[in-house]
Amino acid sequence: MVAILFMAAFLWATETVPLGATDLLVGSLLYLFFILPLDRISKAYMKDAVFFIFGVLTIAIGMSKSGLDRRIGLTLLGRMRGLKSFCFVFLPLLSVAAGFLSEHALVAILVPVLLGAYRLICDAHGIQKDRALALLLLLGICFAANQGGPGSPAAGGRNAVMVGYLKEFGKPITFSQWMLYAMPYVLVMGMVVGGYVYLVFRRKIVVPDLDFRRFVGTEVGKIGRVTKKEALMGAIMLMVVTLWITSSGRLGLGGPCILAVVLMLIFNVIDWKDLQTRVRFDVVGLYAAACAMGVGLKTTGASLWLARGVVGLLPEGMQQGDSLLIATSVFTGTMTNFMSDGATVASLGPVVLSMAEIAQTHLWKVGLACAFSSSFANILIVGTPNNAIAYVGGTDPRSGERLLHLKDFLVYGMPVTILAWFVLWLWGILGYWKWMVWP
Repeated sequence: MVAILFMAAFLWATETVPLGATDLLVGSLLYLFFILPLDRISKAYMKDAVFFIFGVLTIAIGMSKSGLDRRIGLTLLGRMRGLKSFCFVFLPLLSVAAGFLSEHALVAILVPVLLGAYRLICDAHGIQKDRALALLLLLGICFAANQGGPGSPAAGGRNAVMVGYLKEFGKPITFSQWMLYAMPYVLVMGMVVGGYVYLVFRRKIVVPDLDFRRFVGTEVGKIGRVTKKEALMGAIMLMVVTLWITSSGRLGLGGPCILAVVLMLIFNVIDWKDLQTRVRFDVVGLYAAACAMGVGLKTTGASLWLARGVVGLLPEGMQQGDSLLIATSVFTGTMTNFMSDGATVASLGPVVLSMAEIAQTHLWKVGLACAFSSSFANILIVGTPNNAIAYVGGTDPRSGERLLHLKDFLVYGMPVTILAWFVLWLWGILGYWKWMVWP
């Protein structure tokens, strides 16, 4: 089981073979080496978290196809009057939105919009290029979206995997409970990201006026009135979020998602071809394989064996309590910059939860510390699609000149990751978490 864990982590990190092949290989090896019987493997692959991931990916397609995501993004951006409002209002709002909507979709929508605004602002002031402004816009939305990841289980697959693991370890957490412990962090970290990019870039920006409302207003005007599909998609999304918050303990997270998919198909927001061609089933399979691997690690005792080894390597003062949470966050935050956030939590989740059991530390605390830190992928573009989307799209709309380079993530992303750790430790673990009830 340990060999399967490390093999899957390596293949997910490097994509030496397609993701889908690794997803199937995990189940095959669990069967061939008699780790789990076939019916147990099937159940492990069909956890609530897997339906949740499938539903969230499909909802993101519905938001994109209906145009609702673009309307929300442009409407918010069109209200920003200057650099301060962008940094201290728009970026924190983006972090909160990324806690519920697909952060990858939000970044993909905003990159071309912001680059268009960048070009219009430069032209209006007779400036050929203002790279500091481009970096503030592109890196700002990347870092803000990344730090919004902990906001709720809907923010990303890594959170859904941790929800599944916690349930497997006998400590299930609901959607509203997760938000209760997570949103205070997201709100503060959104402001920290805004303050960071403002302080780093404001003196380097050449253009004197950054009235986004004036420059993006044209694009907002082109959207027109709310369409029927947008209204339907908005209603469906509202229903799903309401059910997540009020009834996830009874309905789970996947149930409302599947209901949303059915409603989108019935009301023609999406069609069956969209499911076949646009849903990343290899990503869905990754989380299914992660759930199955978690069951195997717990059933065989492999996660407990690994956890004892890891705990034994830690200094004595970091083997329990808050110090263990800090160690977990450092390990996860470092690893997530070299492999996808979902694969990081899939690989580390059972191990850190077993560490929590050994140290008699509340499983939710260690699980949340792990899931939160998996969103700290600010340094390399391989850590999250957000960075890759911004990098690929980060060129001047007119000249095609690259405005965002790989080293920019290292130079400016490292301080953000360090800040994220300090905020998690001082504001979260050693701060408001101390005053909250842990059932």
